[in-house]
Amino acid sequence: MPWPVAATARRSSTAARWTWTALGREVDRATAAYLAAGVEPGDRVAIWAPNCAEWVVALFGLQCAGAVLVPLNTRYKGAEAADILARSRARVLVTVDGFLGNRYVGMLDGHDLPHLERIVVLRAEGPVAAPAESWEAFLASGEGIAHEAVVERRSSVRPESTADLLFTSGTTGKPKGVICGHGQLLRTVATWANVVGLDDTDRYVAVNPFFHSFGYKAGIIAWLVTGGTLLPVPVFDVPEVMRLIAAERGSMLPGAPTLYQTILNHPDRDQLDSSSLRLAVTGAASVPVSLVEQMRDDLGFDTVITAYGLTEACGFATMCRRSDDATTIATTAGRSMPGIEVQVVDDDGAALAAGEAGEVVVRGYNVMAGYFEDPAATAEAIDADGWLHTGDVGVMDDRGNLRITDRKKDLFICGGFNAYPAEIENLLLDHPHIAQVAVIGVPDERMGEVGAAFVVATTGTTPDPAEIVAWAREHMANFKAPRTVHVIDALPFNAGGKVMKFELRNRIQESTP
Repeated sequence: MPWPVAATARRSSTAARWTWTALGREVDRATAAYLAAGVEPGDRVAIWAPNCAEWVVALFGLQCAGAVLVPLNTRYKGAEAADILARSRARVLVTVDGFLGNRYVGMLDGHDLPHLERIVVLRAEGPVAAPAESWEAFLASGEGIAHEAVVERRSSVRPESTADLLFTSGTTGKPKGVICGHGQLLRTVATWANVVGLDDTDRYVAVNPFFHSFGYKAGIIAWLVTGGTLLPVPVFDVPEVMRLIAAERGSMLPGAPTLYQTILNHPDRDQLDSSSLRLAVTGAASVPVSLVEQMRDDLGFDTVITAYGLTEACGFATMCRRSDDATTIATTAGRSMPGIEVQVVDDDGAALAAGEAGEVVVRGYNVMAGYFEDPAATAEAIDADGWLHTGDVGVMDDRGNLRITDRKKDLFICGGFNAYPAEIENLLLDHPHIAQVAVIGVPDERMGEVGAAFVVATTGTTPDPAEIVAWAREHMANFKAPRTVHVIDALPFNAGGKVMKFELRNRIQESTP
């Protein structure tokens, strides 16, 4: 694999600058280490770490070894990570120890992971304790592997080979693994990058987390196919990010709407240099027209684009275009990407006219191969004609611009992350004082939406809302943890035994001044 141009990676507080050639050597070392570990084509390797230079090397190394990436959210607690490690049967876990005080290796204590053979720590606060090993020791273990073996394994990876397995929760509350091949990944991302206008002159400030399709596919892979410069950022801190942008002349800064709003509202905004910024891609929540205008006029972006996608569609489906006005960008998710079909259909699958609401369906090279070891769920999601049923409700205008109006799937979006009430409810039921629970998303000025839980007490207990909120933060990712808890005598069920969540939403609205 050629590595023809310069790349930059930030490591901890110092900058390690790698040319593409130097990065290629690092990737070869990592590939050799995976081979020495006995990793075979199709094996799963998990990465549970914040954005850093080593993340990129670990990713390309495992994929050149023919393995499949399984990224884990850094906000996950032990039970959440262990569930995906077990379901994917990952043989190797690449992680860190001590990021923001999180001891990821220790979080897995007590969980049954019979398929996990090695834990490799990219960075650690203090010495790496057995059974884990340091990244340096792992790389050294591959020194006995011939370079020819590395080249042969890398050359055996085909377009149809599985590149990644991203787990996305469903309405049942149990994560499902989405299978994506190398060929469709590269084609989809290259199309996305072309629409955005990303090129080899761009310096990509990667704030969007690599464990998410936004950071991995629209981040690392988009940088790979365009050949610019990558600047990984592990934690979004406005002064530090703006210092990096000024020092490195960052030009691409993607993120959820809250990211740009946070920069604009920062008390030191007048002292922050954003003159090098030119490209912004946002979405995953409502975007005010005024924010798009401020991003252009105040932050200096030449291009602001909103988009719509989902993991099952390789992360991408529709996009605005660079020539669109602020209202189109703010109020729609744009038009279908080149070579991809997007329709709004009725319950019988018939296409609806412009202005009519229905389910959004997608067909094309971006649609997943299927759910991992779940043919029934795959058949339910992708119909006989190849249409992926997203579960989202939308309206298309006469120019083909899509506006998402509702979700058939029961989810809310918190800070750019999909939060599935069914999954959160299942986790909350482990609390000893909760007999029944229903979770809904409620509007939040900063995060877009946050969770609100309605709980029915276990007999003989008196749930404390504050204690449940604290417990949730300890046992699940923070974007899932409900911000408020309401103790009620009974949940409102319909005749079919389903919770009528619209009644719960009405209660929230009635209680809001």
